Amino acid sequence: MSKIRKILKLYSQERSIMAISAQADASRNTVKKYLAAFKTTGFTFDEVDALNDKELEELFGKAKEAKPNARMQSMLRCFPHVDKELKRTGVTRFMLWEAYVKEFPNGYQYSQFCFYYNQWKARVNPTMHMDHKAGDKLYVDFAGEKLSITDKDTGEIIPVEVFVAILGASQLTYAEAVPSQQKEDFISACENTLHYVGGVPAAIVPDNLKAAVTKSNRYEPTINETFEDFAEYYGTTILPARAYRPRDKALVEGAVKILYSKIHAPLHKEVFHTIQDLNKAILALLEVHNTQFLKGRNYSRRLQFEEIEKHTLAPLPVQRYQFKKQFHARVIKNGHVNLGPDKHYYSVPYRFIGRRVKLMYSRTTVEIYSNYERIALHKRDKAPYGYTTDEDHMASTHRFRSEWTPDKFLNWASSIHEDVRLYILHILERKQHPEQAYKSCLGVLTFAKKAGNERLTMACQRALSYGVYNYKTIQSILENKMETYEESIFADELPMPSHDNIRGDYE
Repeated sequence: MSKIRKILKLYSQERSIMAISAQADASRNTVKKYLAAFKTTGFTFDEVDALNDKELEELFGKAKEAKPNARMQSMLRCFPHVDKELKRTGVTRFMLWEAYVKEFPNGYQYSQFCFYYNQWKARVNPTMHMDHKAGDKLYVDFAGEKLSITDKDTGEIIPVEVFVAILGASQLTYAEAVPSQQKEDFISACENTLHYVGGVPAAIVPDNLKAAVTKSNRYEPTINETFEDFAEYYGTTILPARAYRPRDKALVEGAVKILYSKIHAPLHKEVFHTIQDLNKAILALLEVHNTQFLKGRNYSRRLQFEEIEKHTLAPLPVQRYQFKKQFHARVIKNGHVNLGPDKHYYSVPYRFIGRRVKLMYSRTTVEIYSNYERIALHKRDKAPYGYTTDEDHMASTHRFRSEWTPDKFLNWASSIHEDVRLYILHILERKQHPEQAYKSCLGVLTFAKKAGNERLTMACQRALSYGVYNYKTIQSILENKMETYEESIFADELPMPSHDNIRGDYE
């Protein structure tokens, strides 16, 4: 009791907390505790000093349980509002203290206001030591304890992971059961969280799990490429929690502990046959958790979210993110690259022939990259051994050959003369292999440049009268200038008909 008297006496002499702590040989927290208890009594120092040791002990024992005076009560009633407002960007304690003093002119000064606010905050939420701004961060992690589903046919119990996410400012919480901690399940759960809260925070803070961080580092951790692509699609940033820094993830770890009692315990003895049924039960319990009033406050997580955080989140994209997988392959000589899982070939610009490229593919698209540059984009086609070709990717000669079709040659011939078209049609009908016919047609039609349209037309008319349909016949007629000869004079000099059994005849 003598130490308490000494502390109070030094305080009455207007000594500082640090000076009182040094002279009374007590820690600053102990000094603050006794001074706080003294102020709640409403007595002066002389009145307290007049008490004997027993009365003094009873007074300070009761002071801990005694209700605060009216001045203190009015300030304590402000603290839930102060705590909520501090989560808004740009709001400071000093601004809120000015508003408090304006409403209560006889209220506490700024330093005491902050001191009692810190005490109140530590009492109502002792695990929270970081101030979180609205719309700033979403903390995500997996719970250590798993839930399970039961196979309806075999009775096998299948453990499932529990994903947990919490918004920093409002503490709105989301949970979901997923098959594994693999990146596909992890990213899907993150996306479901964003749609649950109805917006996108400025940053997502994961723990250093493999699905989020490829290589941990104190200063610049390497983010998983697919997770980073997901974040870029939603317009947010990945800020991994520092390894061995519990404060960085204290909020989500606290949420995990709470959900153990709010979700794990009620569902532990229930049997679910599908992960969808399990998630429906989790969602129902989650809503109860989010709508309950926070301890020491007159509002719930949901109310706080709707009031201070919902409008600070960025809007969601119109369509959901398409999860992408990677595949590495080398561009083959025909300017295509094989997507191994589908065994389908996709074209790239011909200058990349022989290079090793990376394919990023989703359910509907295939993107091809070389040295971080996207060089091709195709719709995904799962037809095995098929080819998807963009004509702009091909060299000019290859592009022309890829465009060979019967209609192309017939239209080309029609532009010269109808008899030329008729002759080309006979070539197309008589050749067994399309490419063989295309080469003959190309050879015949190129004579239009060498000999002119008129001579080629007459040569085709002459060849039609012979009933012989090949490149060599037209070539012979034009070289010998036979297109202008009278048919009766040279009836005996007709070219030898083309026949498959004649040696050396080819086009």
